[in-house]
Order: sequence, then structure tokens, then C-alpha cells
Amino acid sequence: MGRVEATQAAAVRDTDGRTYAAAPVSLPALSLSALQVAVAVAASSGATGLEAAVLLAGDATDPGLAAAGDLGADVTVIVTDRSGRESLRLTRNGAPA
Repeated sequence: MGRVEATQAAAVRDTDGRTYAAAPVSLPALSLSALQVAVAVAASSGATGLEAAVLLAGDATDPGLAAAGDLGADVTVIVTDRSGRESLRLTRNGAPA
């Protein structure tokens, strides 16, 4: 987050053990949350499933939660505040884990 001066960050781990990290994208023609970017990078790299995800400085309304669920039937997303303290743990469908 510090290097790119981002307001949030995310990472996902696929079922092959590969990890993908991302920051949000904010362009005039494209706006994606960090979690959406991380899931998109995983999918474009051939990931067919996710084991887990973390969303730093996010909340339960992040649109990336649905994208993570598309790749992971059993994925748990850990949501933290900006300092990294866990504030929420969600399952694929957005329910508390």
C-alpha cells in the first residue's frame, strides 16, 4: 500500500498455492477494488479455485467478495483495518465465518 500510495490492498491464494497481491485500480474508464484485481490476476493466470483471501482496509460491501466467490466455493476472506487488525471474516457468500 505504501509503495503505490493505495487506500487498500488485497491478496488471494489459489488452490495450487500461488499468491497474488494487488492494489485498487482507478482509471477514468476502469475502477476495480484491490480484491477484484487480485482475483482477476489469479483467474488470468489460470487459477481454477481460491483457498483464501485477505482484504486490507476493506469492508463487507467490497465488490471483490463476489469475484472471490466465483473462484472459490469454500474461500474465506479475512477483512482487516488499515493497520492489519482483523475486523471481519467472511465466507464465500458474505456470511460471517
